[in-house]
Amino acid sequence: DEIGGEYGVENGVVAGEEAGEVFGHQPLWAKGLEHVLAQLREAGHNLADVAAISGSGQQHGTVYLNSQAAAGLAKLDPARTLEEQVQAWLARPTSPIWQDSSTTRELGEVVDAIGRERFFELTGNAPFERFSGPQIRKVFRQQPEVYAATRHVALVSSFMASVLAGRLAPWDEGDASGTHLLDIATKKLHPELLAATAEDLESRLLPVAPAAAEAGKISPYFVERFGFSPECRVILFSGDNPCSLIGLGLLAPGQAALSLGTSDTLFACTAEPRRSWEGAVFASPDGIHYMSLLCKANGSLARERVRKECGFDWTEFAEALGRTPPGNDGAMMLPYFVPEITPKTIGPVVRLRGFAAEERDRYCRAVIEAQAMSLRIRSEYLGGIRAITATGGASANKAILQIFADVLDCPVSILETTNSAALGAALRACHSRRNAAGTKCSWYDVAKPFTEPLATVQPRSAAAYTEPLAQFREFEDEFTGA
Repeated sequence: DEIGGEYGVENGVVAGEEAGEVFGHQPLWAKGLEHVLAQLREAGHNLADVAAISGSGQQHGTVYLNSQAAAGLAKLDPARTLEEQVQAWLARPTSPIWQDSSTTRELGEVVDAIGRERFFELTGNAPFERFSGPQIRKVFRQQPEVYAATRHVALVSSFMASVLAGRLAPWDEGDASGTHLLDIATKKLHPELLAATAEDLESRLLPVAPAAAEAGKISPYFVERFGFSPECRVILFSGDNPCSLIGLGLLAPGQAALSLGTSDTLFACTAEPRRSWEGAVFASPDGIHYMSLLCKANGSLARERVRKECGFDWTEFAEALGRTPPGNDGAMMLPYFVPEITPKTIGPVVRLRGFAAEERDRYCRAVIEAQAMSLRIRSEYLGGIRAITATGGASANKAILQIFADVLDCPVSILETTNSAALGAALRACHSRRNAAGTKCSWYDVAKPFTEPLATVQPRSAAAYTEPLAQFREFEDEFTGA
């Protein structure tokens, strides 16, 4: 929001005119990249020392590039900003992103063409409006002139890698898993899914590549403008979810993490693609494992909403949690202020049971317990959770973590960084470059120094949730049509 005022950005995004539409602006992302690099240089970091760079892009967003994009990337002018140069490459000025839930019709058309069970078998995922394929179909159906002008469809991750490398970068396997276009078993784009999504889509896509692949050397633009070495390599970017898997050190089956961000996700490293109608599965950037994930759209969005309605700051919010008992004396809520992913809701569903919103302390605990219990009910899909590493903004709040530790009945650890996606991208760059240079190193060698826990919250009141979990399941089922 700090640099996006002229784009109408609020909470990092722009709302569209149609219900459920949420967009991002590619020129703003380019501006943000330059802003970060300038800050690093001004802080005294010598960017010439950077041997490799990778990144994390918000998953499920799509970018529509015209026929000028490839040439424009190859001839970036250091005398001009990225922001102004990017504008000329776009077949449409905005990108639908993961929060966009406006593609119900398009998703239904794809599923009808493939068959629901076949769709599930191929993608490994239940049909989700927020995935990239339905976004592409919506552009194809509603804006045929835009689709006709689109020479390449990029993901957020591949678009940013393309900018840094000065050439079109492939989708990586992790982010491509979140498109409804990838065969999860082969990790390749599937012709049935492509054909059902849009005409002549395959010609607009680059081949999917392993996350460790290089997009190329860094563009001369960044050498001249920011002082990078011309030998710096750009490793394919991946999605924020797969990058978080690496950034949290989840490199073996059974390891799990809880990301408390705009959306809340509970995810684990698995040996095989575990399928669930309520979960999602992505390829891990380690090239070996998979990532099984439960995602709730109403994460910090719901916590912030309740905190503001109560008139609390975050310290006061935490104090309110401390004044209320585990189980909240039976007070419960469904905090789905925007359409929810897990469990799926068509629209907002906000219900209170056993209390009123004016009871501010109970209101605060109710939103956190609802988020934790909803995930606990579905957590068996992840293959058994022994311990959890927490990340995301709310992971700094130990009162919130205590509720999750109690409800999930396992220890919750926190790391030094709360931005596991960015750390994971950096570790991916390190691992890829070291191995490409002949220095054999394992994922464990690269990740361990950065993923040791700073502190661990132990469950204290797990038994108090036995009955509330059963009651919450019934409450949620009643209003979500489960």
